[in-house]
Amino acid sequence: MTNSETSHDVGVDPRRWKALTFICIAQLMVVLDATVVNIALPDAKAELGISTSSQQWVITAYSLAFGGLLLLGGRVADAWGRRRAFITGLIGFAAASALGGAAANEAMLFGSRALQGVFAALLAPSALSLLTVMFTAPKERARAFGIFGAIAGGGAAVGLLLGGLLTQTLDWRWTMYINVVFAAIALFGAIVEIKEPPRTELHTTRMDVGGAVLASVGLALVVYGFSHASETSWSNTWTVVSLVAAVVLLGAFVLRQSRTANPLLPLRVVADRARGGAYLTVGLSVIAMFGSFLFLTLYLQQAHHYSPISAGVAFLPMVGGMLIGSTQIAVRLITRVPPRFLMVPGAVVGGCGMLLLTQISADTTRYWSVVFPALLLLGLGMGTMFMASVNLATHGVEPRDAGIASAMVNTSQQVGGAIGTALLNTIAANATAHFLTAHRSDVTSRHDVTRLVTRAMVHGQSLGFLVAALVLFGAGIAAAVLVNVRSAIGAPGHAETPEVAAPAA
Repeated sequence: MTNSETSHDVGVDPRRWKALTFICIAQLMVVLDATVVNIALPDAKAELGISTSSQQWVITAYSLAFGGLLLLGGRVADAWGRRRAFITGLIGFAAASALGGAAANEAMLFGSRALQGVFAALLAPSALSLLTVMFTAPKERARAFGIFGAIAGGGAAVGLLLGGLLTQTLDWRWTMYINVVFAAIALFGAIVEIKEPPRTELHTTRMDVGGAVLASVGLALVVYGFSHASETSWSNTWTVVSLVAAVVLLGAFVLRQSRTANPLLPLRVVADRARGGAYLTVGLSVIAMFGSFLFLTLYLQQAHHYSPISAGVAFLPMVGGMLIGSTQIAVRLITRVPPRFLMVPGAVVGGCGMLLLTQISADTTRYWSVVFPALLLLGLGMGTMFMASVNLATHGVEPRDAGIASAMVNTSQQVGGAIGTALLNTIAANATAHFLTAHRSDVTSRHDVTRLVTRAMVHGQSLGFLVAALVLFGAGIAAAVLVNVRSAIGAPGHAETPEVAAPAA
């Protein structure tokens, strides 16, 4: 063990590995909740009488509150205490989930989903920032982030499996009630095992209320604008107004952060070239992944009539690939090679997996020849890239900024998810419509109509996978160009902050 590692070990909490277990349970709950209700939505819609025009709010209400309040949640965790914010987030999330499970009408369900998003915005950055300040020795940090990265990356796929299992065997309401179980376990661990390292700050700075309002409303409008575009069109008045207003508000937010004495988001956190590249890489990877989840779920269930459980099980190769990529490949190499040597190949491997998915067929699932190897490649690539990106994004930040740096990771994910769902869904829908128009003359019977619709849908999804692959290759280019850290994270001679370790190329 090196001297630097020894110095890091002084005074570390011996319970940190047990604490990691409960932090990961909380993170899994937050991530899977973005997808666990997707498969349950038809049943909830029928029971509560939710209209088709309103059904997207089951998803959007959560995303709006979560994405809009993340920066505020990260700064609250820094100012208030990460463990306290973590516990508060768990209690609030559990209460909101119980409310959603007991929903008697659509308004009650929508409100509970928004409330889940509010507490997720406090819980997610506090969980990651606890990890950041509890694990400082390079090799331990690599293992901890490998496990956390696998959970964060594969949680959405686990949500699809869990949603199908609960809906098919119990009731759609259990997609909400299950969070109470997760939260209770994590809360027990937070109280018994998690101990936040002593805070070095002697005073708490004032909260930038004006900045919080600008950031929260601006980010919420970004999420809403892209979500609304996926439901209507890019030229829809509300879509345009939302996105233009978001640009104005976020521009005003950046201007305010550069001038105020107590910024919500200190620009030093995002101005670093390597860290900014890590945030961009995370956002681009999520754009591609969220689109693939949507397309592949529809492909398996609508084109080939998979049951909800079978569709969820079909995603397991990706989860396995993520576990290998993050906990075996990335963990073993993150302290030996510069982070972009993991991020770039990870993006390329993931992109190749996405390219393979363009070979799906309306006639047969091609599961073992196309879907299975594609998901395995996607998981390996994304697990490797995501772990390295998150580690780099939170490495070397000042302890007082750990929460806000962690919040930026989650913000990249949320904004990326909203953009990916809207952008790729629009591209696929347009391609499907053009295919139907071009092949309308092929229809001679009712059977031909059904077959044509399926072929058109698969054609649109194939194009969506192609665009997603290009986005992943773009993530690799971004990592290669921006992430200019020249040594492995935690390697001898690697400075504590990327600002020192990564001079401009």
